[in-house]
Amino acid sequence: MDTPAARSEIKAGGSSSQSLGYVILLSTITAISGFLFGYNTAVINGVLLFLRRQFAPSDLDAEIVASAILVGALLGAAAASIIGDRYGRKKSLMFSAVLFTISPLMAASASTVGLFSAARLLGGLAIGLASVLTPIYIAEISPSKHRGALVSLNQLGIVIGILAAYLAGWGLSGLGENSWRWMLAVAALPSVLFCGGLFAVPESPRWLIARGRQAEALRTLLRLIGEKAAAEEIRTVVIASAGEEGSWSEVFSPDMRKRLRLGMLLALFSQITGVNAVLYYGSVIIREHFPGQSTGMALASNVVIGVVNLIATIVAMIFLDRWGRRVILMTASGGMALALASLVIGLNVQGAPPSLMLVSILLYVAFFAFGMGPGPWLIISEIFPTKVRGRASSVATSTLWAGALLVTFTFLGLVNALKLSGTFAVFGTLSFVCFLYVWKAVPETKGRTLEQIQESWSKQ
Repeated sequence: MDTPAARSEIKAGGSSSQSLGYVILLSTITAISGFLFGYNTAVINGVLLFLRRQFAPSDLDAEIVASAILVGALLGAAAASIIGDRYGRKKSLMFSAVLFTISPLMAASASTVGLFSAARLLGGLAIGLASVLTPIYIAEISPSKHRGALVSLNQLGIVIGILAAYLAGWGLSGLGENSWRWMLAVAALPSVLFCGGLFAVPESPRWLIARGRQAEALRTLLRLIGEKAAAEEIRTVVIASAGEEGSWSEVFSPDMRKRLRLGMLLALFSQITGVNAVLYYGSVIIREHFPGQSTGMALASNVVIGVVNLIATIVAMIFLDRWGRRVILMTASGGMALALASLVIGLNVQGAPPSLMLVSILLYVAFFAFGMGPGPWLIISEIFPTKVRGRASSVATSTLWAGALLVTFTFLGLVNALKLSGTFAVFGTLSFVCFLYVWKAVPETKGRTLEQIQESWSKQ
């Protein structure tokens, strides 16, 4: 790569502060997909209250309605590696933006539960694609010392989207029995913004290098990391990629098996510890299981949950690159277990005030957002080599969506079988198991380049 043209482009590079500002801009644009992810998944929390009145679905129908978007997300995540590796991160995200725009408009105009579920499944495809490719893209353009915070912009987008969905549910609920249609339709506006913003986003330089397009990668790297580091970055990535096959056999090879298991288990634990029971069914839980709570109070409580979720995510962004991934994951999973233990006790003590149970839920959500929300996405984006990162991340993220689908599709049935306290006791036990797994198996990745992380795995 030491050509006259390359040397000329390196001399044209900008300052490190300008480069970081550019990285933040690109990360923020792509993290709009996180907002759409959060909004479109969480809006069902308020919509479901109206659907249960308008279409009178059974508990099974309600679980199907809530789960349809997760089925789509599972399928989208499974396909993300094929699409993202073949067409690149940018074009694949643009395709997801189109789906993000179409889905809420279709769902808002649905006249039956079946049509509504089909539209939500389409939105899930967009979420699945974006949930794999956005953290990968941000990780691949970020300097190592800022990667934790920058990748967590996607999680910040998710929780802002969740809060926006709760605010929309609360604020639009006064429009009558069809207010749920407006709750859904407004998501088309940020979808158009996301699609437009992606035109200003360059392709991932690591993806370009892996496909032999070093000259294109260099032009982007000059703006991302400045003139001093650009040529060295290309050299490092070329060397790191030289021995990689980039095939499915490589993904499941013995050398990759341990880190693939780590990514899959962290993804699974982030879901089977029960957060979606609160995020998707929170209004139903508060309205039907906490004494004396109206629909308005249930929707208002969701907003409080969303605010706590947002604040804890911002705190996580501050400390992920300071404390490290492992400490934060242990703090989060242990705190979730304790908060759920408090909730179970409150549910089993006759006359316990609803405020005690709400505080327990808020603590549970706060600990989740502090670690188990951003942590698995970040680690999944870090631990796999460039040529198989799309495929391996797709497998891990598909596991995450499978866990989300399992919890969402079975929650109301579990409550009927085990009661609310028994169901959350199961989630609390799994949170403690997660704590033990992180303590025993999760390595620290903070402060290392993606290539250094690969080298450390190869020595194990």
